[in-house]
Amino acid sequence: MKKIIIATGNAGKVKEFREIFDGLDIDIELTCLADHFTPLPNIIENGSTFYENAKIKADWVYEHTNGIWSLADDSGLEVDALHGAPGVISAIYAGDKATSADNNAKLLRELADVPPILRSARFKCVLVLKTGPDTYHTAEGTCSGKIISEAAGDKGFGYDPLFIPHGFAQTFAQISSEDKNRISHRGIAIRNLCANPVMMGHRLKVL
Repeated sequence: MKKIIIATGNAGKVKEFREIFDGLDIDIELTCLADHFTPLPNIIENGSTFYENAKIKADWVYEHTNGIWSLADDSGLEVDALHGAPGVISAIYAGDKATSADNNAKLLRELADVPPILRSARFKCVLVLKTGPDTYHTAEGTCSGKIISEAAGDKGFGYDPLFIPHGFAQTFAQISSEDKNRISHRGIAIRNLCANPVMMGHRLKVL
Protein backbone atom coordinates (compact mmCIF):
# COMPACT_ATOMS: atom_id res chain seq x y z
CA MET A 1 0.00 0.00 0.00
CA LYS A 2 1.42 3.36 -1.05
CA LYS A 3 1.61 6.03 1.65
CA ILE A 4 0.88 9.66 0.83
CA ILE A 5 1.38 12.61 3.18
CA ILE A 6 -0.99 15.56 2.79
CA ALA A 7 1.40 18.49 3.08
CA THR A 8 -0.72 20.73 5.27
CA GLY A 9 -1.26 21.52 8.91
CA ASN A 10 -4.73 22.91 8.21
CA ALA A 11 -7.14 20.57 9.96
CA GLY A 12 -10.03 21.71 7.77
CA LYS A 13 -8.14 20.79 4.62
CA VAL A 14 -7.12 17.41 6.05
CA LYS A 15 -10.74 16.65 6.87
CA GLU A 16 -11.84 17.53 3.34
CA PHE A 17 -9.06 15.51 1.74
CA ARG A 18 -10.08 12.43 3.71
CA GLU A 19 -13.77 12.92 2.98
CA ILE A 20 -13.15 13.38 -0.74
CA PHE A 21 -10.76 10.45 -1.03
CA ASP A 22 -13.12 8.22 0.97
CA GLY A 23 -14.83 5.83 -1.43
CA LEU A 24 -12.39 6.35 -4.30
CA ASP A 25 -11.02 3.11 -5.69
CA ILE A 26 -7.39 3.84 -4.81
CA ASP A 27 -5.08 1.86 -2.51
CA ILE A 28 -3.38 4.57 -0.46
CA GLU A 29 -2.50 5.12 3.18
CA LEU A 30 -3.43 8.77 3.55
CA THR A 31 -1.61 10.63 6.34
CA CYS A 32 -0.92 14.27 7.18
CA LEU A 33 1.81 16.42 8.71
CA ALA A 34 0.46 15.91 12.21
CA ASP A 35 1.09 12.17 11.85
CA HIS A 36 4.79 12.77 11.14
CA PHE A 37 5.91 16.01 12.79
CA THR A 38 5.64 17.43 16.31
CA PRO A 39 5.39 20.36 16.38
CA LEU A 40 4.01 21.04 12.94
CA PRO A 41 6.63 22.52 10.61
CA ASN A 42 6.37 26.10 9.42
CA ILE A 43 6.92 25.72 5.68
CA ILE A 44 7.62 29.12 4.13
CA GLU A 45 5.35 29.63 1.12
CA ASN A 46 6.98 32.42 -0.86
CA GLY A 47 5.80 31.51 -4.35
CA SER A 48 3.87 33.92 -6.56
CA THR A 49 1.37 31.33 -7.82
CA PHE A 50 -0.72 28.52 -6.37
CA TYR A 51 1.46 26.02 -8.23
CA GLU A 52 4.71 27.43 -6.86
CA ASN A 53 3.46 27.31 -3.28
CA ALA A 54 2.11 23.79 -3.66
CA LYS A 55 5.44 22.64 -5.11
CA ILE A 56 7.36 24.26 -2.24
CA LYS A 57 5.29 22.26 0.28
CA ALA A 58 5.51 19.01 -1.68
CA ASP A 59 9.29 19.37 -1.98
CA TRP A 60 9.76 20.10 1.72
CA VAL A 61 7.69 17.15 2.91
CA TYR A 62 9.22 14.72 0.42
CA GLU A 63 12.74 15.76 1.42
CA HIS A 64 12.04 15.57 5.17
CA THR A 65 10.38 12.13 5.10
CA ASN A 66 12.96 10.17 3.13
CA GLY A 67 10.96 10.20 -0.07
CA ILE A 68 7.40 9.45 1.03
CA TRP A 69 4.99 10.62 -1.66
CA SER A 70 3.78 14.10 -0.74
CA LEU A 71 0.53 15.73 -1.85
CA ALA A 72 0.40 19.49 -1.49
CA ASP A 73 -2.54 21.78 -2.05
CA ASP A 74 -2.44 25.51 -2.54
CA SER A 75 -5.76 27.18 -2.95
CA GLY A 76 -7.50 30.47 -2.51
CA LEU A 77 -10.32 32.80 -3.34
CA GLU A 78 -10.24 35.06 -6.41
CA VAL A 79 -12.72 37.95 -6.42
CA ASP A 80 -13.28 39.68 -9.75
CA ALA A 81 -14.10 43.10 -8.27
CA LEU A 82 -10.74 42.98 -6.45
CA HIS A 83 -8.81 42.01 -9.59
CA GLY A 84 -8.30 38.44 -8.36
CA ALA A 85 -7.47 39.24 -4.73
CA PRO A 86 -6.96 37.78 -2.23
CA GLY A 87 -5.60 34.99 -4.49
CA VAL A 88 -2.36 33.37 -3.37
CA ILE A 89 -2.39 35.35 -0.10
CA SER A 90 -5.90 34.19 0.83
CA ALA A 91 -4.72 32.62 4.10
CA ILE A 92 -2.91 35.78 5.21
CA TYR A 93 -5.06 38.42 3.52
CA ALA A 94 -5.41 40.44 6.74
CA GLY A 95 -1.83 39.79 7.91
CA ASP A 96 0.67 37.03 8.66
CA LYS A 97 -1.15 36.01 11.84
CA ALA A 98 -4.66 36.63 10.56
CA THR A 99 -7.50 34.34 11.55
CA SER A 100 -10.29 33.33 9.19
CA ALA A 101 -12.49 35.90 10.90
CA ASP A 102 -9.88 38.59 10.24
CA ASN A 103 -9.64 37.65 6.56
CA ASN A 104 -13.39 37.54 6.15
CA ALA A 105 -13.77 40.93 7.82
CA LYS A 106 -11.18 42.47 5.51
CA LEU A 107 -12.84 40.97 2.45
CA LEU A 108 -16.20 42.43 3.45
CA ARG A 109 -14.60 45.83 4.00
CA GLU A 110 -12.99 45.73 0.57
CA LEU A 111 -16.34 44.85 -1.01
CA ALA A 112 -18.47 47.23 1.04
CA ASP A 113 -19.29 49.45 -1.95
CA VAL A 114 -19.54 46.65 -4.52
CA PRO A 115 -23.13 45.70 -5.46
CA PRO A 116 -24.18 42.02 -5.31
CA ILE A 117 -24.26 41.65 -9.09
CA LEU A 118 -20.53 42.48 -9.27
CA ARG A 119 -19.40 40.14 -6.48
CA SER A 120 -18.48 37.19 -8.70
CA ALA A 121 -15.66 35.02 -7.38
CA ARG A 122 -14.13 31.59 -7.57
CA PHE A 123 -12.20 29.21 -5.38
CA LYS A 124 -9.17 27.71 -7.10
CA CYS A 125 -7.10 24.71 -6.04
CA VAL A 126 -3.80 23.46 -7.45
CA LEU A 127 -2.45 20.08 -6.33
CA VAL A 128 1.14 18.88 -6.67
CA LEU A 129 1.91 15.21 -5.96
CA LYS A 130 5.63 14.49 -5.68
CA THR A 131 6.47 10.83 -6.30
CA GLY A 132 10.21 11.04 -6.97
CA PRO A 133 13.17 13.42 -6.69
CA ASP A 134 12.22 15.10 -9.97
CA THR A 135 8.76 13.64 -10.58
CA TYR A 136 5.62 15.73 -10.11
CA HIS A 137 1.96 15.22 -11.01
CA THR A 138 -0.39 18.20 -10.97
CA ALA A 139 -4.13 18.82 -11.11
CA GLU A 140 -6.41 21.82 -10.76
CA GLY A 141 -9.98 22.55 -9.80
CA THR A 142 -12.18 25.66 -9.80
CA CYS A 143 -15.57 26.42 -8.27
CA SER A 144 -17.32 29.65 -9.28
CA GLY A 145 -19.90 31.61 -7.31
CA LYS A 146 -20.38 34.92 -5.52
CA ILE A 147 -19.53 36.70 -2.28
CA ILE A 148 -22.38 37.72 0.01
CA SER A 149 -22.42 40.70 2.38
CA GLU A 150 -22.71 38.83 5.68
CA ALA A 151 -21.30 35.52 6.86
CA ALA A 152 -23.75 32.61 6.94
CA GLY A 153 -23.23 29.09 8.28
CA ASP A 154 -20.86 27.39 10.70
CA LYS A 155 -19.49 24.52 8.60
CA GLY A 156 -16.32 24.48 6.53
CA PHE A 157 -13.49 26.93 7.14
CA GLY A 158 -11.81 29.99 5.69
CA TYR A 159 -14.00 32.06 3.39
CA ASP A 160 -16.72 29.38 3.22
CA PRO A 161 -19.32 31.47 5.14
CA LEU A 162 -19.11 34.23 2.50
CA PHE A 163 -19.17 32.13 -0.68
CA ILE A 164 -22.29 30.86 -2.45
CA PRO A 165 -21.42 28.48 -5.31
CA HIS A 166 -23.29 28.65 -8.61
CA GLY A 167 -26.49 26.60 -8.52
CA PHE A 168 -26.94 26.92 -4.75
CA ALA A 169 -28.80 29.32 -2.46
CA GLN A 170 -26.55 28.68 0.55
CA THR A 171 -22.89 29.20 1.35
CA PHE A 172 -20.18 26.56 1.51
CA ALA A 173 -20.55 26.86 5.30
CA GLN A 174 -24.24 25.92 5.12
CA ILE A 175 -24.47 23.12 2.58
CA SER A 176 -23.65 19.52 3.47
CA SER A 177 -20.06 18.31 3.24
CA GLU A 178 -21.21 15.81 0.61
CA ASP A 179 -22.55 18.59 -1.62
CA LYS A 180 -19.54 20.79 -1.01
CA ASN A 181 -17.01 18.06 -1.77
CA ARG A 182 -18.88 17.14 -4.96
CA ILE A 183 -18.60 20.63 -6.46
CA SER A 184 -15.69 22.25 -4.64
CA HIS A 185 -12.41 23.30 -6.19
CA ARG A 186 -10.60 20.79 -3.97
CA GLY A 187 -12.96 17.95 -4.81
CA ILE A 188 -12.61 18.60 -8.54
CA ALA A 189 -8.81 18.81 -8.29
CA ILE A 190 -8.55 15.55 -6.33
CA ARG A 191 -10.75 13.68 -8.79
CA ASN A 192 -8.69 15.09 -11.67
CA LEU A 193 -5.52 13.91 -9.92
CA CYS A 194 -6.97 10.47 -9.32
CA ALA A 195 -7.56 10.09 -13.06
CA ASN A 196 -3.76 10.19 -13.48
CA PRO A 197 -2.34 6.72 -14.34
CA VAL A 198 0.04 6.92 -11.34
CA MET A 199 -3.00 6.88 -9.05
CA MET A 200 -5.09 4.36 -10.95
CA GLY A 201 -5.43 0.67 -10.21
CA HIS A 202 -5.30 1.01 -6.43
CA ARG A 203 -7.87 1.09 -3.68
CA LEU A 204 -7.99 3.58 -0.87
CA LYS A 205 -7.45 3.09 2.83
CA VAL A 206 -8.07 6.30 4.74
CA LEU A 207 -6.45 6.39 8.19
